[in-house]
Amino acid sequence: MTQTQQAVSCPTLFLTAPASGQGKTTITAALARYHRSQGRVVRVFKTGPDYLDPQILAQASGQPVEQLDMWMAGDAYCQQKFYEAAQEADLILVEGAMGMFDGDPSSADLAARFNIPLAIVMNVKGMAQTAAAVASGLANFRDDVRCAGLIANNCSTERHAQLIRDALPDNLPLLACLRTDETVSLPERHLGLVQADEVRDELEQRFELGAQWVIDGNEPDGLLTLPEPVEFYPAELPPLQPLLEGVRIGIARDSAFSFIYDANLRLLTQLGAELSFFSPLQDTVLPDVDALWLPGGYPELHAARLAENQSMVSAIREFHQQQKPILAECGGLLYSLQTLTDLDQQQYPMLGLLDGHGAMRGKRGCQGMQSAMLPEGEVRAHAHHRSRSEGTPEPIGYGRRQRHPAPGESIYREQGLTASYLHLFFPSNPAAVARLFRGAFEPLAQA
Repeated sequence: MTQTQQAVSCPTLFLTAPASGQGKTTITAALARYHRSQGRVVRVFKTGPDYLDPQILAQASGQPVEQLDMWMAGDAYCQQKFYEAAQEADLILVEGAMGMFDGDPSSADLAARFNIPLAIVMNVKGMAQTAAAVASGLANFRDDVRCAGLIANNCSTERHAQLIRDALPDNLPLLACLRTDETVSLPERHLGLVQADEVRDELEQRFELGAQWVIDGNEPDGLLTLPEPVEFYPAELPPLQPLLEGVRIGIARDSAFSFIYDANLRLLTQLGAELSFFSPLQDTVLPDVDALWLPGGYPELHAARLAENQSMVSAIREFHQQQKPILAECGGLLYSLQTLTDLDQQQYPMLGLLDGHGAMRGKRGCQGMQSAMLPEGEVRAHAHHRSRSEGTPEPIGYGRRQRHPAPGESIYREQGLTASYLHLFFPSNPAAVARLFRGAFEPLAQA
């Protein structure tokens, strides 16, 4: 079979911007809800390692949302995800991260690799013809990217829109002029958007208002017109072996621990693991499992309740004393320490599996791509936190930064506990992840 015969085509649009904070997520969610209301199946992807935006976009579109990053996940993985989405979708939307050319790989790199046209989202408040100049510069900065046009956000008058429209070159049309409207903006907190489950009803109202917002701001043959079809091809990915067959993994999942890639859950299942979810906030006992995963989230917002749930604290401590495998990531790391000081400077006792004290530190933080250099193997990961930990033991290693020689996040191991600020992307090294969760079980045949 030839590559052309294998290709699947689907209308696809990539929403990018000159910088963060231009309104990409709000517009992507509104556009997804509009097309969903027209009876279309809309699949949305988010570039980079974001956890919060995909929750919002999944509710807006009614479909699962995957994170795509060619460094973290690999080129072939991204290719396969696009191919699978194109088989079922009437429209694919991709929301970029940061600015159009920021990062390595950048949003522009991903769009160029898969020949996806880009729509530039720009907050045009306080400028007119200059917006056209910036958009034109972005569109022509590289020869391997194709721009479909400009979406002018916070453009509240027809005169403002006309100035921008007249200044744009003929090959870069104005797709939409979206007025300033606080009723469609998405709620935020210190690490980004508020989790969708916390404000589901409010989001529904904002999505419906957002759909009308893009209708009102649409230009003729503009944003609401289906973009051109893009061809996607299947990728050759190595088959997965049942390396976790018979292993039962308990996963913390509630409003305190929710930074979980669907791709990670899917991989664990494909490796043969049996997954059980529990809530450190509400449950009093652990499920009957062989290993635990304490993912990232917002333990600092729920520190008092976590501390009060002594039944769960005792259960996890007993599990740890049995030297069974526990993976604690970022918020899970904070939960594993002796104490956690929240944003109001209140200190609460935590699990005490690892010596040290965690504390929030306001607007200052750390973020970036790193590889987790584990004894089991290298796993691609990222860091994004606004807290610090002190008094911790000597780490067994450090993350390796993507583009900087300085040591990355510390990686700790105490008995069966592996803890770090790093969020791991499991599909980047399935064998290493299997070794991590098997812990003291019999060695893998391929280890």
